[in-house]
Amino acid sequence: MDEIPAETAGPFPGDGSNGPNVLTESGIVRGDLTKSFGTATGVAEGVPLTVQLVVLDAGKDTPLPGAAVYLWHCDAQGRYSLYDGEITKENYCRGVQAADAAGEVTFTTIFPAAYQGRWPHIHFEVYSSLSEATAAGKISATSQLALPEDACSAVYATSGYDGSAQNLAQTSLQTDNVFRDDAAVHQLATMSGDAKTGFTARLAVGV
Repeated sequence: MDEIPAETAGPFPGDGSNGPNVLTESGIVRGDLTKSFGTATGVAEGVPLTVQLVVLDAGKDTPLPGAAVYLWHCDAQGRYSLYDGEITKENYCRGVQAADAAGEVTFTTIFPAAYQGRWPHIHFEVYSSLSEATAAGKISATSQLALPEDACSAVYATSGYDGSAQNLAQTSLQTDNVFRDDAAVHQLATMSGDAKTGFTARLAVGV
């Protein structure tokens, strides 16, 4: 399979490359990203979203068990924990998981907002191991997952996502400054579920 396209980690990675480093904190290894950990007590509210990434050796098209994924995204108001205003002390919508025997990691979180200038997306970094990830060590791949338009439209019609429908209408995968080179052909998640019970996003990640 093809390698996942390399993308910017953006200004809010929380991996020590631009300000705070959440990777070395106790509690970052977790599957449920809806709550902050440590001394923070914030909870991200929104439509439930399960993210399933399958980490594969791109050359061999085989699973990479033991590889680790650090995943992060904005909340329903388009804010990033650790960085934005009143949530600089929070660390929700961020976490690390090690891949199982099938190369799969699963995160439970909320559907992110669409903020001005960007197509709805989720950031992630792949590391060779959990110990490498939690030491904020060498990154094997940095990319972004794109969320399909129909799921976004359904979520943004619900309460709590003020402004997201308008922001979504003002961009596209073809004009987004990250996905426009290939319209996210290798980064567009397959979706199941609905806005009432929650969605599941799944993506194969070749490294």
